[in-house]
Amino acid sequence: MTSMTASHASDLVAALLFILSLAGLSQHHTSRAGVAYGIAGMALALAATVVVAAQDTSARVVALIVLAMALGAVIGLWRARRVEMTQMPELIAVLHSFVGLAAVLVGWNTYLEVESHGTAQTRIGADLLAIHHAEVFIGIFIGAVTFTGSIVAFLKLSARINSRPLMLPGKNALNLGALGAFVALTIWFTISPNLPLMITVTVLALALGWHLVASIGGGDMPVVVSMLNSYSGWAAAAAGFLLDNNLLIVTGALVGSSGAYLSYIMCKAMNRSFISVIAGGFGIEAPAGREEEQGEYREVRAAEAAETLAQARSVIITPGYGMAVAQAQHPVAELTRQLRERGIEVRFGVHPVAGRLPGHMNVLLAEAKVPYDIVLEMDEINDDFADTSVVLVIGANDTVNPAATEDPGSPIAGMPVVRVWEAEQVIVFKRSMASGYAGVQNPLFFRENSSMLFGDAKQSVEEILHALSTDGRHEATPAARQAVAG
Repeated sequence: MTSMTASHASDLVAALLFILSLAGLSQHHTSRAGVAYGIAGMALALAATVVVAAQDTSARVVALIVLAMALGAVIGLWRARRVEMTQMPELIAVLHSFVGLAAVLVGWNTYLEVESHGTAQTRIGADLLAIHHAEVFIGIFIGAVTFTGSIVAFLKLSARINSRPLMLPGKNALNLGALGAFVALTIWFTISPNLPLMITVTVLALALGWHLVASIGGGDMPVVVSMLNSYSGWAAAAAGFLLDNNLLIVTGALVGSSGAYLSYIMCKAMNRSFISVIAGGFGIEAPAGREEEQGEYREVRAAEAAETLAQARSVIITPGYGMAVAQAQHPVAELTRQLRERGIEVRFGVHPVAGRLPGHMNVLLAEAKVPYDIVLEMDEINDDFADTSVVLVIGANDTVNPAATEDPGSPIAGMPVVRVWEAEQVIVFKRSMASGYAGVQNPLFFRENSSMLFGDAKQSVEEILHALSTDGRHEATPAARQAVAG
């Protein structure tokens, strides 16, 4: 078997493993297998790269490739061991930026390598050379947009910059103008390639990527992360065309299309326009949300919350990013187990974009071994809140905000939310009365059937568990009965 045949065979097997990986990751119970398939596919691709390089290049080049792989593996393992689940969204954003930067560097290197040969047109052919120039230009543009867009997403997700959307005058005109300029520059470069045009499109794309993501508010960042994932896939595919690497093309297309489809699903869940996501800065025409309090709130202690739960017939837990920050998933799982042992029905209602990464809450609950069959999506459980005794809102804010359905002037107006306020009693776990990531105050906190349990979510749940274990078998107080009865 020749090296080229072996390379094509390994590319095919690796591509099939990546497809199996995506299929496995789509279900909770097959997610571990999906990760294993992905690891196997990448290991095969890396091994094939080294084998082909050993046959086609010098030992020095192979040594550099192996050194780069080893260095990347060490850094990757180090970060994987240190990163918290709450930091996963910004880590993924950073990884997306690496893909974009790689596509830019591949584009520049490919152009300079081809143009360094004075007989490039004779060697490649005039028609193919024009196509090659277009590939270079488009690959650099997609990669640069992904690079700076991902950097801004990282800065917003890690709270290093304000999560509010950037409101430059005529922002839509700026975006459309940049896209129009890119089309014109691509045609120009295809006809007459030159270095100044390469510099121009790189700078233009870097600025556009920054502006696209900066113009999107914090409440919509989960969709942005998904969309940047799609951009990074297309950037990888573009690099694959330039490198004549079939596996990179297939893998990039898989990532790009799956990321785009996930973004489409999330946009439907949030009542947002998919096209406006691609254009950047959707859902920000409404005035900024008010951060001041909108009335009086009632505070509840952990012992009182335990009494309320002990007398409940059904409980729904709605988790959010605050649960991830407090690492409260394991105490929450234990609370679920104890309540179910008492004969109380317990389920979870998860918003499609709860947290700052699609599926973030599902991963945390699976890690804590919460049964899959009681973890329900928003659409599956929203009609059940009216017949629910108690709802525990643990670290969620924007995804349970009634202003989305009741206030047309709210920045999150029209976004489907988990209708927790319809339950008989709502207990909200929060550190303070501060507004959510979208910067919008939540009227839920001031409703008559809502109570605030302030403090660290993990500690609060543990205090409830302690109260249940010591006093849970005793008769509840009249105040608790009244709270449950609404």
